[in-house]
Amino acid sequence: MNDRVTTLPSADYGYGISQEQRHKVLRNTYWLLALSLLPTVLGAWIGVATGITQSLRGGVGLIVFLGGAFGFMYAIEKTKRSAAGVPVLLAFTFFMGLMLSRMIGMVLGFKNGSELIMTAFAGTAGVFFVMASLASVIKRDLSGMGKWLFVGAMVLMVGAIINVFVGSSVGMMAISVAAIGIFSAYMLYDLKQILDGGETNYISATLALYLDIFNVFQSLLALLGIMGGERD
Repeated sequence: MNDRVTTLPSADYGYGISQEQRHKVLRNTYWLLALSLLPTVLGAWIGVATGITQSLRGGVGLIVFLGGAFGFMYAIEKTKRSAAGVPVLLAFTFFMGLMLSRMIGMVLGFKNGSELIMTAFAGTAGVFFVMASLASVIKRDLSGMGKWLFVGAMVLMVGAIINVFVGSSVGMMAISVAAIGIFSAYMLYDLKQILDGGETNYISATLALYLDIFNVFQSLLALLGIMGGERD
């Protein structure tokens, strides 16, 4: 599944934000993003070890995932300017790790499961590096991308919800390929928002980039599992 919250740029995009402030937001975002991966790994490990998410299939799993994800994102938005913002964000990333554990458990069922997970991780890191490099050299204002990416993400989410009930492998592959493209572009957009002063809250910035990374990794893992999974 894919979920994404996007704040469309305001009319005063980038005004009044110094270069020093932008770099501070970017630095804090990178630190918090790195920290947020730890609860994700912990949640995924607990989920795989206990099998706690194995019963979350079909409509039940969809309701739990969407309810939890959007509930946490609402809470993050409400607490992003307070001391509670970081703990709420980290709790969200733990939840997302738990939700990811079912797919990871399925991939680990393949003979080459560990290799597929490492390949998906390396691929996601590579996409992030490329998008971060592009964001630092592109001078053009990319704020207009936001509304189109948002529409694409919503269409993608509807398709993914439908496919939960249809259970089509071909549909899953198509959705995964589209998600990799859309959320890779979102990485570029979100990084440019920070660099250009369009996003000044590092908790919101971290949430946006985390969702980009999560969706690219999940989609790569699904694609690799379908195309390259080796059974015993």
